[in-house]
Amino acid sequence: MRTVALVAHVDHGKTTLVDTMLRAAGVFDAHQSEDLVDRVMDSNDQERERGITILAKAASVSWPGPDGQPVKINLVDTPGHADFGGEVERALVMVDGVVLLVDAAEGPLPQTRYVLSKALAAHLPVVVVLNKVDRKDARPDEVLDEIYQLFMDLDVEDHHIECPVISAVAREGRAVAGVGMPADDADLSVLFETILAT
Repeated sequence: MRTVALVAHVDHGKTTLVDTMLRAAGVFDAHQSEDLVDRVMDSNDQERERGITILAKAASVSWPGPDGQPVKINLVDTPGHADFGGEVERALVMVDGVVLLVDAAEGPLPQTRYVLSKALAAHLPVVVVLNKVDRKDARPDEVLDEIYQLFMDLDVEDHHIECPVISAVAREGRAVAGVGMPADDADLSVLFETILAT
């Protein structure tokens, strides 16, 4: 079993990524997918109205491990707004690692810094996901450099900086290892495999 917190600044695509991860892992039946409400984890009325996550929530998926046996992955969707930092801190106590999602155009923003500092202080391994690499203004190489600079500003140990990087188009459920554009037929397998390995 792995329990992973997904952390990001507001509007960087975290809740959308959770939706597509749930779909990719077959949590929803085929007939449910057609009628599925977007942002399934944003169940609170205020969250739906404002389009933000306020309360940390969890969902579970099953993914084949390296030996072919299913591994349960608990996905904890954490708030992306600094006003709800207490929820983030409570979530980080319960997880084995974090998926740090950063918009490939906007780069790391204040909430990214805050949550990353808390995760690294807890010695949690990090998987970096550069999201929205399909945006016309995407600058994934620069943004990755900014993320590395953020790691260095936080004065972390070398092994924290050597974290895996995934590029993604979360709303389409596509990802690729490293910096690049996922192929049209790509899925989220590389993300699940990286979570299990990390």
